[in-house]
Amino acid sequence: MSVVTLDGEIIHYEVLGRGRPLFFLHGWVGSWRYWVPAMQAASMGYRAYALDLWGFGDSARRPGQYSLENQVNLLDKFMEELGIARIALVGHGLGSVVALAFAARFPKLVDRILVTSLPLEPGSLSPRLRSSTPVELADWLLGRQPGMDAARMEAPKVDPQALQTSLENLQSINPLDICQSLATACLLVYGQVDPAVQPPSPELLAGLPEQFHSIFFDQAGHFPMLDDPAKFNRLLSDFLALPSGESPRQLQLKEEWKRRVR
Repeated sequence: MSVVTLDGEIIHYEVLGRGRPLFFLHGWVGSWRYWVPAMQAASMGYRAYALDLWGFGDSARRPGQYSLENQVNLLDKFMEELGIARIALVGHGLGSVVALAFAARFPKLVDRILVTSLPLEPGSLSPRLRSSTPVELADWLLGRQPGMDAARMEAPKVDPQALQTSLENLQSINPLDICQSLATACLLVYGQVDPAVQPPSPELLAGLPEQFHSIFFDQAGHFPMLDDPAKFNRLLSDFLALPSGESPRQLQLKEEWKRRVR
């Protein structure tokens, strides 16, 4: 287990591989651990980091740090502590919001972003996220299929206050407005049958800037990276292979994705 001390408290992270830095940010249920298959796939060409945000996994429980702003600050301080200057970001749920907000505040530090299950519209989050415990949410969102244990075993570590504070903060920001202001290449990934985050409408997606693109996993729920890891990891690899600054919309030209984005 690797840790750094930020603001006098422990932040846990793990790292695999060598190359350009790639950061994975977890969602409202679980921790860094469910990113392991994606980290392993990416580690062939990247140095893949995954860290636990304040109040999640093995990072410190510090209620005063649970705001979305402070989770963004955590990422900034973590990069400074490790001497990392520019990254690619992969976020999920809460992590997708933090990734988007980080890129908006520090555009020169982010090369590209892949966000999964981003609540793009007001009302797109299920009310059940606010009324359930982390363990109850894990039971609801993960089911019992193989490959979900990595997220399920971490759910009891989530501080419920960290979960609730992030959801309350989300009501005061507009991810869609952030997207409209970004110049960073961004790929949006959604599970078509996600019960927690309603995928955005085609009309809304069509109004996003040119550097944005969306891909839907037809049979996936809230965890596309676990429901279909081979497909997710292949998509991540294709996205990372694009030249810096290039729009991910060209991904739809590849035969393996054409069926999914028509």
